[in-house]
Amino acid sequence: MTTSLVITQHRFGGPDVLEIEDRPRPVPAPDEVLLRVRAVGVNPVDWLARSGTAPLYGEPPFTLGQDVSGVVEAAGPEVTRFRPGDEVFGRLDGGGYATYVTAPATHVAAKPATLDHVHAAAAPTATLTAWQALIEIARVGPGTRVLVHAAAGGIGHAAVQLAKAEGAYVIGTARADQHGFLRELGADEVVDHTATDFAETVHEVDAALDLIGGGYGPRTLNVLRPGGLLLCAVPGDLGLAPEDVEARGMRFAVVQAEPSGERLARIAGLLADGRVRLHIEAALPFAEAARAHELGQAGHAKGRIVLVMPD
Repeated sequence: MTTSLVITQHRFGGPDVLEIEDRPRPVPAPDEVLLRVRAVGVNPVDWLARSGTAPLYGEPPFTLGQDVSGVVEAAGPEVTRFRPGDEVFGRLDGGGYATYVTAPATHVAAKPATLDHVHAAAAPTATLTAWQALIEIARVGPGTRVLVHAAAGGIGHAAVQLAKAEGAYVIGTARADQHGFLRELGADEVVDHTATDFAETVHEVDAALDLIGGGYGPRTLNVLRPGGLLLCAVPGDLGLAPEDVEARGMRFAVVQAEPSGERLARIAGLLADGRVRLHIEAALPFAEAARAHELGQAGHAKGRIVLVMPD
């Protein structure tokens, strides 16, 4: 029987609970594609789910992984957009830590030819979150002042570039050692949040993307213009309620990336011509998922962490 290597867990806990197992290769439903995964992105939600902090998949056992890039191995009879051999990338509802996965054809898009699988696997959650927040909700454009917290992180550095591609003026918060990186990506201003209170130096912001949560939301309200928009894209404590924002005469939206091959197809153009570039902090072998989680949880990574599948 043809099998798939899967990284799974049978209990909540630290990175050490992740283990590799052999499973039967999945069979695509009529509207699905079967992918041979070449690389899978590692997201903060992965270690939150692994530990049980954010029990997204119920009780173990389950398989993590939302961002994949790979090759179509087979397609269900209702799938007309893709055929075996096509290179695609997409966002799943979990299960991506595997050498073979099935996915609805509507969740994936053609991988740009200029992008390798590592960079394509780094893209879906980061770019979809930034796209939904800044393009669809905030509708940023020339003259828009945008603030991005955790601007050097996986979603943050994609958001900086996407806002710049739309002509916005971009301010980012990050540690001092990441300022050069952010300026290379196009940030107009960068604030060292470890040395300076951004609420005292940043003003008249039209849209702010909070990727940290906790106390950042309430403080960010102090830098927004009247009618400004606070976008929160954190899986945990937001630090405030929508009514708190509305009471201040401002707008509020929670952003959660949704699988969408249609959106990714539009984003693919930005990735193909380099207007949005995903920085890879580490590309590790598939078997080193625990190490990838340790690196991510340390909280100092620039850009993205990716697992590379065995040949």
